[in-house]
Amino acid sequence: MSDPEIIKSELTVIGTGMAGNAAALFAANRGLSVVQVGYTGEIIFASGLLDLMGVHPVQEKRIWHDPWAGIDAVRRDIPGHPYTRLNREDIQDAFEELLSFLNSTGIPYYRHLDRNVNVLTTMGSVKPTYCVPQTMWAGVKAIEDQSPCLIIDIHRLRGFSARQIASGLQGKLSEVRTASISFPGFDHMNEVYPEHMAQALESSTNLEKLSQIISSLLGNSHAVGLPAVLGIYRTKEILSDLENLIGVPVFEIPTMPPSVTGLRLKETFEQHLHKQGVKLFTQKRVIGVKITDKGNNFILNIGNNQLDFKVQSQSVILASGRFLGKGLHAGRKQIKETIFDLPVHQPWDRSQWHLKDFLDPRGHPINRAGLEVDDLFRPLNRSGHPAFRMLFAIGSILAHQDWIRMKCGSGLAIATAYGAVKALLKLKDK
Repeated sequence: MSDPEIIKSELTVIGTGMAGNAAALFAANRGLSVVQVGYTGEIIFASGLLDLMGVHPVQEKRIWHDPWAGIDAVRRDIPGHPYTRLNREDIQDAFEELLSFLNSTGIPYYRHLDRNVNVLTTMGSVKPTYCVPQTMWAGVKAIEDQSPCLIIDIHRLRGFSARQIASGLQGKLSEVRTASISFPGFDHMNEVYPEHMAQALESSTNLEKLSQIISSLLGNSHAVGLPAVLGIYRTKEILSDLENLIGVPVFEIPTMPPSVTGLRLKETFEQHLHKQGVKLFTQKRVIGVKITDKGNNFILNIGNNQLDFKVQSQSVILASGRFLGKGLHAGRKQIKETIFDLPVHQPWDRSQWHLKDFLDPRGHPINRAGLEVDDLFRPLNRSGHPAFRMLFAIGSILAHQDWIRMKCGSGLAIATAYGAVKALLKLKDK
């Protein structure tokens, strides 16, 4: 048997979620040779929303109108939170760079620089977030302007009910009407899926048929809300064409995951990071690691059930996620990090992982388990020192944060990716 191929790189990014993709982008933009490896998993569950800081749960649940004030409060009240290792300028620069990339690839995002916005959910609630895709912005404006809206659901699409959304919006919007329609050409199906409808709307014929159905139901509505099905590859054009055909703004409402919004991000990152020189290996994982030269070089075995090739890398960014991404594994007695066997900050005993009340406002301790890092985002060993000089960790695998409850997941991923790449370059030049 021949020896496996060896690929050399300045940086290997482990993970293909938002954190891993952001790190690969930031590194490639700075001229580094990048290998990225990981299963396509978490990102297809993305709502498309880019949270920064929405809820600060210390003592009592508080929703933040100003995300920057929320981050300042977190820095004060939760000293180990990853945001404490970043200044506002770095967080802002990280968002600017990522949003510029997404805009250039046909997925523009809108925001108010210094305040969160409210977006509709499938439950009819409103969720605070920082950046929203262009396809959802008309819904934000409808809430802000109290515009009469028509919410449309689609026969045999599970998990999306216009009536349920309208019921939840009572008192939040002045006028909401609902309608249920059959999606053009899908009448014969027992169940319909968002990704299939999104692919169908890439055809102008199907889009025109959908616009005719909506126009017949429009009435005095000033905006129309739909499940997120407006294409995968030409979303910007499809939204514009549909609005021109029916004459009012249209907005998407995120559907239950896995979602079209997540697929758009996946496709965009995979296509355009490759154009920027990133060597991407999806559906592969790191099955073994050897550290050489006192932690300054890594040899990573890549494959699935068997070794396919090796990567010799000067540095590694660990963006492998938590339990869903398989960056962490919960055993019977403790939580382990799965690739480098790094120590995990966690409750001292499994009985302490969860509080008795499922909805306890303090949140469950297991959600704050993860890797502790230094100010350069290097994971710490059991002695409290960096485990390896050129190993960094970012995103949801980090300790002392509860990104789901605090509504800061994407912001955490993007900002820590930026911070790690900045630190990597600083150390590389020494």
